[in-house]
Amino acid sequence: MKPVRTLEEALGAGTIVLDGGLSNQLEAQGCDLSDGLWSARLLSDGPEHIEATHTAYLRAGARVLITSSYQATFEGFARRGTGRERASRLLARSVELARRAARGTGEDVWVAASVGPYGAMLADGSEYRGRYGLSVGALEKFHRPRIEALAAAEPDVLALETVPDVDEAEALLRAAEGCGVPVWLSYTVAGGRTRAGQDLAEAFAVAAGNEQVVAVGVNCCDPADVEAAVQLAVAATGKPGVVYPNSGERWDARERNWRGETAFDPALAIGWVGSGARLLGGCCRVGPPTISALATVLGRGGGAHAG
Repeated sequence: MKPVRTLEEALGAGTIVLDGGLSNQLEAQGCDLSDGLWSARLLSDGPEHIEATHTAYLRAGARVLITSSYQATFEGFARRGTGRERASRLLARSVELARRAARGTGEDVWVAASVGPYGAMLADGSEYRGRYGLSVGALEKFHRPRIEALAAAEPDVLALETVPDVDEAEALLRAAEGCGVPVWLSYTVAGGRTRAGQDLAEAFAVAAGNEQVVAVGVNCCDPADVEAAVQLAVAATGKPGVVYPNSGERWDARERNWRGETAFDPALAIGWVGSGARLLGGCCRVGPPTISALATVLGRGGGAHAG
């Protein structure tokens, strides 16, 4: 069942809590994600685990569920011998699992279909570098079929997320044009610039004036980089901010694990809201307990709150 209000309508009423990292919660549930498809493998091999993860975040207070399609691509599925027709069904399943988890909550819950960057398909950490040597047109051609398949499943929004550079942002926005589903655009950033080293104000400006875009911001970055970045995003576009940083630990693509200490403090959300964030959650290594604490900071229950 789809929510009564659109996400854009709800954003006009106040803040909304996003979920946290999908992969870390799946691993906490005992799932093995040592595969090039990462969590997307479970769309075929263990969909019940994905639904259980969505349920865990709903119980923590999340009211936007991001689907397990971040690393799900036709090319990635093909490497495992999965044809296009079945791959399309698996992409649709990612939306269905989130929608099913939301049944019976008695509140509006929005489903955001994850559209990860080209680098996610490569499964080598290159989404944290960008600059793949592909043109905007080539990237658009890569993204369009998956966006069309996800849009056909009728999510409430497409999450164009963990975008490392402006070229890919432009390609994603072009690929989503006319799909009939609103989008948010979220860069991964470091040190006040995109991962490819571009000026953030210029990067966010690609979404200015685009009526399909309902929010702009950052994800899968150090929490310390959020406040200044979302302030730039809101100033450059006039749109609500979306923020969901990771724990602050650093991903080691070679060793395929996280290093460092966590720096995600839910109390930081007060500053994020002050800078214009309206969609707030967590990314990698941010689990249900932290989302519950974040929901408490933003208002009891974690749903949409006025103010």
